[in-house]
Amino acid sequence: MSRLPVKKTYKLFIGGAFPRSESGRTLEAEGQNVARGSRKDVRDAVKAARAAQAGWGAATAYNRGQVLYRLAEMVEARVPEFAELCTGREEVERTIDRIVWYAGWADKLPQVLGGSNPVAGPYFNFTVPEPTGVVAVLAPDEPPLLGLVTRLVPPLVGGNAVVAVASETRPLAAIELAEAIATSDLPGGVVNLLTGFRSELAPILASHMDVNALDLCGADGGAPDLERLAADNVQRVVHGRADVQSPWEIASFLELKTVWHPVGQ
Repeated sequence: MSRLPVKKTYKLFIGGAFPRSESGRTLEAEGQNVARGSRKDVRDAVKAARAAQAGWGAATAYNRGQVLYRLAEMVEARVPEFAELCTGREEVERTIDRIVWYAGWADKLPQVLGGSNPVAGPYFNFTVPEPTGVVAVLAPDEPPLLGLVTRLVPPLVGGNAVVAVASETRPLAAIELAEAIATSDLPGGVVNLLTGFRSELAPILASHMDVNALDLCGADGGAPDLERLAADNVQRVVHGRADVQSPWEIASFLELKTVWHPVGQ
């Protein structure tokens, strides 16, 4: 008599845990039933991100880089599983390389984006980059893994917490990534991943008063409506690309604080 295999339940990733959608709804994607996130799930994810952001943003830049490098290690350990859920091994390897590349920028941002500014007066004037806060990311449908990581990692490098909506048509790679994140050193709540219909989840994120920035990479034709909703909260709106690698992608989710200090006599 053969045993029945344990069928995997594809859940959300909120606050470092894997809850089912509070509504109990699912959607079919890639031949599987996947949790269909709701309005309350979005609120829970934003709340978790807000609670985690202060600690993550206060960590040293070197520490954030090491934690992200650890995430790359976790993905490296699961290459075969990821390869089956995206376009193949090449996409997974590019994803790992991209995480490592961005991790290396964590402790170099102040030198590149900040610095000492010349002023006319007896003052020191410094510009220091700081995290924006809670960032909402609409991941592109393709490529399912590399596209998500390309939009997810830059805000993390700068000390932000993220609520990301995974690819609507190919969400399984995002769920696998959530399992890698859960076994990495990223604190719970720094990354929150939702699956479901973008048309339902994106407007809630765009109008949420505790979201500071919105990446519209995967918004497609709905971007203008989401921009109008984001304007009510004065959210920063970023039109990200699905496959780009640049320190300026990190800068899109940073605030530049200028500090004046009198010159001592």
